[in-house]
Amino acid sequence: MAEDTIVRFEDVSFEHGPRKSILDEVSFPIRRQAKMTLMGQNGAGKSTIFGLIMGAIKPEHGEIHIEKGLSIALSRQVIPQAELTLTVREFFQKVFPKKVYDIDPRIDDVLEVVNLKGHQKVHDRVVKSFSGGQQARLLLASALIQKPDLLLLDEPTNNLDKEGIAHLTKFLVEYEKTVIVISHDADFLNAFTAGVLYLDVHTRKVEQYVGNYTDVVAQISLRVEKEAMKNAQMQKIVIAKKEKANFFAMKGGQLRAVAKRMREAAAEAEEAKVEVRREDKTIKAFHIPCPPNLSGELLHITSFKTIKNYKPVIKKKTLSLRKNQHLLLKGPNGIGKSTLLESLANGTAEGATITKGVKVGYYRQDFSNLDFSSTVYEELAGVMDKEIEEEMRRVAAGFLITGDLIQTKIGHLSEGQKGLVAFARLVLMKPGLLILDEPTNHINFRHLPVIAKALDEYDGAMILVSHVPEFVAKIRIDDTLDLEK
Repeated sequence: MAEDTIVRFEDVSFEHGPRKSILDEVSFPIRRQAKMTLMGQNGAGKSTIFGLIMGAIKPEHGEIHIEKGLSIALSRQVIPQAELTLTVREFFQKVFPKKVYDIDPRIDDVLEVVNLKGHQKVHDRVVKSFSGGQQARLLLASALIQKPDLLLLDEPTNNLDKEGIAHLTKFLVEYEKTVIVISHDADFLNAFTAGVLYLDVHTRKVEQYVGNYTDVVAQISLRVEKEAMKNAQMQKIVIAKKEKANFFAMKGGQLRAVAKRMREAAAEAEEAKVEVRREDKTIKAFHIPCPPNLSGELLHITSFKTIKNYKPVIKKKTLSLRKNQHLLLKGPNGIGKSTLLESLANGTAEGATITKGVKVGYYRQDFSNLDFSSTVYEELAGVMDKEIEEEMRRVAAGFLITGDLIQTKIGHLSEGQKGLVAFARLVLMKPGLLILDEPTNHINFRHLPVIAKALDEYDGAMILVSHVPEFVAKIRIDDTLDLEK
């Protein structure tokens, strides 16, 4: 390996099952101290590349060379069930092969980076006592605390607020080792990355670009335009040569040889066309319908539960949601937003009544209300009043769920694809009350304006939790409930 190369992929091929090829003879180096973005469409196989570097999966063909003694850490997406009962100290201790004696100050430093510094000592708290958003921060911190030679981050800003993103950005700017990040947050990436590994979902190759995220997106777009222009020119040549070949062939005699040369020239021009990439597609504009006979009060709240200093507190507040009213739920991480939404969706919230017969559409940030062992087809068909396959496939196609993907199990989809299935489900369900918990997590940035527009126009009752102010700004909000106040 070259002196400053720490990882090298050499003709690596990988497929998920016999019909789903992800990588096709891919070669690229990762250099020491590089800070790069790993880009590609939802489901292209970005997380697969991380799995191959970690050695969790093995390539079908080719080799992955990793520098001897290189330490690698990956920010995991989910805390394993067995680790939920550990204390914070035990949870962090577990990521190190040997016991670390001065671990408490290191935990404090790293919790500062992910903006999770508690008011009291957190070291003896049990992991499962943290909210979903806080657990995601603990996962991120468990990768950062290792200070590895190669840090792999998969959507690290998903559960961070503005302040949390600023802390993490500072950490990564100052980090003196190698970092590769999967993220759709352009500002975050531009702050510290200087190169892009681009996984093309169609050619299944990885291309390397130099420049920040915005530069590279522009470079790729420019290349697509150039390739399209070149193809248009070649197509003109093909048509002209074929017409001439036909003309000479008709004349017969010696001109047949000229016709043959013209046909060969046409074939050469045809071959010179470049494979234009079908660039990242955006989902189609969509509409979440609500039942036509919806009227009156749909949800009535008299009190709700929040968490203060890690203990539940009941707060009194009368709130009513009617058709066409949008409510924004606010409050810091760990105050109980997701718990409140879940109890409303399940109908178990004390002090809240959903009017009988109102259908609730619930977008859960961890997608655990989807059955991971079901196929996409089964999940979508299951929410329709009347199963009409044609309608279901049309809606699914609008969310880029086409071809074999519809028969894929939910558990085999990327997080971004699960999000798109969750939205397709809401369209087919036609809910009267829409409950959305962080609907931007894992979703490709190109889709966000389309989703914001659909939510803005939704005319049932809606409760939204989102930590992305630019997204919320595009949606009509009629009332705000701040759990902290």
